[in-house]
Amino acid sequence: MSRKLVGGGRKIQSKRLLLQSQYYMWLRMSDAAANSVDANSFDDSRWFDVGDNKIRLVHGAAERLKILIELVESAKVSLKIFFYMFEEDGTGQLLLDNLIDACNRGVDVTLMVDSFGSNGASSNFFDPLQQAGGSFAIFSPRFSTSYFVRNHQKMVIADDRRALIGGFNIADQYFDRHPVDTNSEENQTSWADAGMLLHGTEVEKLSEYYECLANWVNKENGNIRSLRKMVKNWKAGDGQFRWLLGGPGNRLSRWAWSIKNDLENGQRLDLISAYFSPGQGLLRRIAKLSKKGGESRLILAGKTDNAATIGASRLLYGFLLKRQARIYEYRPQRLHCKLVIVDDAVYVGSANFDLRSLFINVEMMLRIDDHAFANHARTLVDMISDQSEPITMDVHRQRRGLLNRLRWALSYFIVNTLDYSVTRRFNFGVKK
Repeated sequence: MSRKLVGGGRKIQSKRLLLQSQYYMWLRMSDAAANSVDANSFDDSRWFDVGDNKIRLVHGAAERLKILIELVESAKVSLKIFFYMFEEDGTGQLLLDNLIDACNRGVDVTLMVDSFGSNGASSNFFDPLQQAGGSFAIFSPRFSTSYFVRNHQKMVIADDRRALIGGFNIADQYFDRHPVDTNSEENQTSWADAGMLLHGTEVEKLSEYYECLANWVNKENGNIRSLRKMVKNWKAGDGQFRWLLGGPGNRLSRWAWSIKNDLENGQRLDLISAYFSPGQGLLRRIAKLSKKGGESRLILAGKTDNAATIGASRLLYGFLLKRQARIYEYRPQRLHCKLVIVDDAVYVGSANFDLRSLFINVEMMLRIDDHAFANHARTLVDMISDQSEPITMDVHRQRRGLLNRLRWALSYFIVNTLDYSVTRRFNFGVKK
C-alpha cells in the first residue's frame, strides 16, 4: 500500500474522529441547556402506549439528533432511510459516517434522497456508503415526467421495528448545530421542528411502504404514471394508526382528505405549519369550526428563509380572523414543524399546508387516534404559542396596505406553483 493511500486514510479517520468529538461536545452542552429549561416546557421524554406500539413526540433539536444517531448505531439487521434534503455539512457527514459503520457491522443499509432537495451535496459525497456495501438511490434524478414532483418525505427505519419520522431534514440548521462560540438563540439559520419516534408492529407498515418506494425508484424512476398508481394503490390502514400518502394528481391528497373529514366532524383544531396556503375547501372547513361552537388555533411562521411563504399565509389571515380563528406567528426561530391535531386525531409527518403538499409532492402523514397522546401534543402547541406573537385583526389591518396585499397575492401564486428551494430565492420584502 502506498504512503499516499495510508496518509489519505489517516486524514479521513482523523476527520471522522473530530466530527464525533464535536458531536458529543455539542450533545453535552445541549443536555446541560435542556436541564435548565423551565419545568413548564414540553416533555420530550414521555412515551405513550397505543395498541401494541410505543410512541414519543420529540421537539428538542439535540434530542432528535441523539435519537437519530442511536437508531443507526443500534440497528442489527437493516436500515431504510429517506430524506428530502441531505446536506454535505457536519450533520450530513456525521450521519453518513454512522451509516458506513453500520455497513461494516453487516447491516443492510438503504439510503434514498430527493434529487432537488439534496442537490447541494457533491456528486461523490455518497460514494463511500456504496463502497462500504450500502445501497444509494436518488428520487427523480433526471429531467422526466416526474421531475417537478418532489419527494418531501423524511423517515428512518431500523430493523423494521423502530422508526423516526417528522418534518426535519439532514442539515445542521435542523438540529440547531452551530459553532460552540455562537449563541444559538441569536442564530438566524436554525429551524424549530419536531419528529416522532415509534416502536412496534406499525413500523412494519412503514417499511412496507419504503419497499414500494424503493421498487419504483429502482425500476421506474421518473415515470409519473406509475408513481401516481403507487400512491393511489397504497393501503393506509383503518385503525388507530393510518399511514396517509400524498402524491401528484388532480385530487386532494389522501392525508388532506382525512384532515378535511376530521374537520367536518370535529370541534377543535390545533395546527403548527411552516407553510400555510391551502385551497378554499380546507380554508372554509377551518373557518366553519367557530360556527358550530368549535375553535381553531394556528401557529405559523413569523421568521423564515422564504419570505414568499409568509406573504402567502398573510393573504388568508383576514378571512380566518373574521371567523374567530386564533393565529400566532412564531419568531424565536424559523418554523419548520408540521403538526395537526383535530380532536383526538394527531397528524405527524412531512406535509405542509400548501398546494404543493396537498396536490403535487410525495408526502407521508401518520394519523394517530388517541385521546391521551392528542392532549400531550397540544402541550407542544401551548408552549410554541406562548413563544409566538398573537395576530389580532388590528395587527392584520396595520399590515395590509395596498403594496403588501399585492405582494401577498403574488406570493400565494408563486409558493403554490414552484418548489420551496426555488421560491426562497424570491424576496418580496415581508419582514414584519
